[in-house]
Amino acid sequence: MSTKPKRIVVAVNPSASFGKGKHVGPAVITSLRAMGHEVEPLIEQDYFSLVESGRKAVASKPDALVVVGGDGMVNLGANLVAGTKVPLGIVPSGTGNDMARGLGIPHENTEQAIRILADALERKPKRIDAGRVTHADRSTGEPKQTWFACLVSAGFDAIVNERANIWTYPKGPSRYNIALVYELLRMKPITYTLTMDGVKSTFEASLITVANNQSLGGGMKVTPNAKVDDGLLDVLIVQKLSRASFLRIFPRVYKGEHITDHRVSITHAKHVIIEATEISATADGETLGPLPLEIHVVPGALLILAPETAPSFTEGS
Repeated sequence: MSTKPKRIVVAVNPSASFGKGKHVGPAVITSLRAMGHEVEPLIEQDYFSLVESGRKAVASKPDALVVVGGDGMVNLGANLVAGTKVPLGIVPSGTGNDMARGLGIPHENTEQAIRILADALERKPKRIDAGRVTHADRSTGEPKQTWFACLVSAGFDAIVNERANIWTYPKGPSRYNIALVYELLRMKPITYTLTMDGVKSTFEASLITVANNQSLGGGMKVTPNAKVDDGLLDVLIVQKLSRASFLRIFPRVYKGEHITDHRVSITHAKHVIIEATEISATADGETLGPLPLEIHVVPGALLILAPETAPSFTEGS
């Protein structure tokens, strides 16, 4: 029993009504109520309805917003609470769960993830950075701002992610790997104009990723040294590669060892502009739309209910 019951909004991924994750949302709601908390479930038929009900719920200033799902739900939560005093809790039940991995939240053990959430509700939440992206709205073309917690992909990795999102089978990270092989057959270099903290350059590359966290695609450590609370973005650039070179480097990404290759670089920046033609970007796996886009890091923009220690926090935080 909590020493101080809290009012908690629990948002459940609308697509989680089937598959192995279908019991996670009800388990979170039941567990939090059993601890004495007042729980407001948000269970909608579609993503857009969930966003609208989420906005209304966050406007009522609950003690926490908990999202149940994968990185897409983390992105939804980040866009609802970034810059507010409402902390975000995560119980992973998605495909990649990369934000949960970076925060040290168990992604394959629901009971343990709920216990960590319960413990975190008794402590002061942690502050982490978030990225704020200015881009064109996909529907209207008007300027729009979107938050992200994990990373923005703007190249081959974004193409692969969109392909994986289209497919519904197989489940799990293997879907990303199959999509990667599929798109590898079509891979071609991209001409980018990249501006980092005012320094502009134009070059050919395979991909650019701007990260606040360490991994994508279910544990691929694309930016293995990224910290979620250092006030900096990790900008990964993979130079133009042949298919054979890409296949040699790719297996090393799971341990973060790709960064030792001379064709791979990571630079820190606070402000990034990415320009290219016929390339769309994704944020936390969700489609933003075509480049160009502008990214600012906003230090401490998110309050997070997380374990006391995690690999992506700076030492001593």
